[in-house]
Amino acid sequence: MKPVYSVIVPVFNETGCLEELHRRVSEVMEKTGESWELVLVDDGSTDGSTEMIHNFAQTDSHVRPVIFARNYGHQLAVTAGMDYSRGQAVIVIDADLQDPPEVMLDLIAKWREGYEVVYAVREEREGESGFKLFTASLFYKVIHKITDIKIPMNTGDFRLLDRKVVNVMNTMREHQRFLRGMSIWTGFRQIGVPYKRAARFAGSTKYPLKKMIKLAMTAITSFSYFPLQLATWVGAFFTAVSFLFLVVMIILRFAAHSTFLAGQVTTLVAVIFLGGIQLIFLGVLGEYIGRIYDEVKGRPLYTTRETPSDENN
Repeated sequence: MKPVYSVIVPVFNETGCLEELHRRVSEVMEKTGESWELVLVDDGSTDGSTEMIHNFAQTDSHVRPVIFARNYGHQLAVTAGMDYSRGQAVIVIDADLQDPPEVMLDLIAKWREGYEVVYAVREEREGESGFKLFTASLFYKVIHKITDIKIPMNTGDFRLLDRKVVNVMNTMREHQRFLRGMSIWTGFRQIGVPYKRAARFAGSTKYPLKKMIKLAMTAITSFSYFPLQLATWVGAFFTAVSFLFLVVMIILRFAAHSTFLAGQVTTLVAVIFLGGIQLIFLGVLGEYIGRIYDEVKGRPLYTTRETPSDENN
């Protein structure tokens, strides 16, 4: 019999959090009075997290381990969890306990009211630096402005998805994945639930600035053509400026001011500036082409060393 709820947890080097995570998730889900499973996706851990997941699976029938052959990243770990989930409602939560498992009951309550995507909205973010808060706010504002979908502010991957939504997302096999955007793109009835985000229970963040920038690039290129359109607009602007500059130069020459902006320095600065603009947008174009290249290779999204037994799928 398939469970009512699937809780998906991507895990990468989280030995300090797993014991408490398992305890709290179990306590919360038992309060529902319905069947559930805990899909722990090991994303190539090297600190003993894999062995802890195996121990949980041996002593707790709710636990279903998915073990990657190597590290593929958070978004693909969640994707694998959705692939192997069986519940009517699927809850995605991180292993670091910044998203309190107790909030899952609030998400479930909204699902029971008929909502099919219930996302958790961070009203407070404990233990995060001013720089992290600023960059996160800037990220959401930019994404909200330039993408084709309206991703709610201050949301992450902590959310509940109805089985209908998961089935749609499981058909979307692009390699560059921004799951919170993909879930919004599907449509269906959606609502937010406010909560206070806690400080990390143990360990260090797995999303440093470099990974956040990469995720932002994935979000922009997956849901917007704005960078490509910006290249056209910038090109048109400089074309217009060049034309006006030419007109001014002709007028000044006839006015006998032939030394205006003369010399090699002006030419060199103009060439370097315009060359820099061209290289920037060549890089933007390269980002889109690179993503197309990833897709046409047709490789699987991930490889696994261990998955739940076939009889339980």
